[in-house]
Amino acid sequence: MLRYETLSESLCNQIDWEKATGTFTKIGFDDRQVIRRKTIPTDRSTVWRPAFVHDIDKILHCPYYNRYSDKTQVFSLVRNDDITRRSLHVQLVSRIARTIGSALNLNLDLIEAIALGHDLGHPPFAHKGESYLDELYHRHAGRHFSHHVHSVRVLDRIFPLNVSLQTLDGILGHNGEIECEEIRPVPLTDFGVFDEIVEKCYEDKHYSNKLMPSTLEGAVVRISDIIAYTGKDRQDAARIQVVPEDAFDNTLIGSINAEIINNLVVNIIENSYGKPYIRLDASHFQALKTCKQENYRIIYRNEPERAKLDVTVRPMMGEIYEQLLEDLIHDRRHSPIFTHHIDYVNKIHYQRSVPYESVDPHQLVVDYIASMTDDYFIALHRHLFPNSHYEVNYKGYFD
Repeated sequence: MLRYETLSESLCNQIDWEKATGTFTKIGFDDRQVIRRKTIPTDRSTVWRPAFVHDIDKILHCPYYNRYSDKTQVFSLVRNDDITRRSLHVQLVSRIARTIGSALNLNLDLIEAIALGHDLGHPPFAHKGESYLDELYHRHAGRHFSHHVHSVRVLDRIFPLNVSLQTLDGILGHNGEIECEEIRPVPLTDFGVFDEIVEKCYEDKHYSNKLMPSTLEGAVVRISDIIAYTGKDRQDAARIQVVPEDAFDNTLIGSINAEIINNLVVNIIENSYGKPYIRLDASHFQALKTCKQENYRIIYRNEPERAKLDVTVRPMMGEIYEQLLEDLIHDRRHSPIFTHHIDYVNKIHYQRSVPYESVDPHQLVVDYIASMTDDYFIALHRHLFPNSHYEVNYKGYFD
């Protein structure tokens, strides 16, 4: 029996009355408080392009936005247009977050900007690919890689887009692996402090786990990220027959995607309206934790294709890293890291304080690998190592 919660009648009446009388509780971020690195006339707010609409447009037109479409969300090595790729995931996060934000009278443009940009730094092959790249970067340079930190780098350093501090902070603090019963924003008003925080994330693998967004909008995106993937991953797993459709327990928030989204969204609105935090009640929070634990036990740790990545993609990424690094050090201008990456980035004519290619070689290699889609990664390895014995086989529609 499916179970869909609804907002309490008292809260619905309160929201309706406040909207009608113009007393709707305003707790969202004020566009007038936007902070950018540079004061550029074309980034000024207008009546038709408010502050964070500028950020949305910058993100949508970022050269790496297209690459969402062929990056694994959960299931790698599967040819199936019915399962989620990262492009759909960020749209789902945006939609869920905007639903919550609308009810709470938050800044919907800021929410959309954070949601659409939050995974731009994700490497190919989902969290497996992220862990492989982190291993390589730390072994070679003593620094750590995480996709949310790299998403900030894409929008702030690789392409210096002058994206706002509020959007970048929301992206940095979106860690969707750590659920919280209450997310209370921690104020941040200075790019200098922000840059120090980002640097600490490179130095300490677990430092980013401590971060909280500085705005309610960032907090909404953070919980919406978890809501978006918890049920959708179950739906995808059933569609490619990794698990049966009835594999999951029916908790307080349900067991299927639609129930999970509805019931968590309703509970967040009910417990967060007019408050300086985003909150689930204790029972719904525990149900969410239970659902996530089930996902790890039934899907993430048992997905058969994931073991194949360890013996194929992991060593392939190591070979690509070493080859590209050597090409950089020896200034081999015919190498793809020059022709397909550095030249590509430099063709986008953004003003830079220092040339992009003057960055540490390890960072350049990490930037390139992280930018790749799954298919591009495989094609590049085949190009660099045509006689390699590594073979990546996809599960097709009729397998």
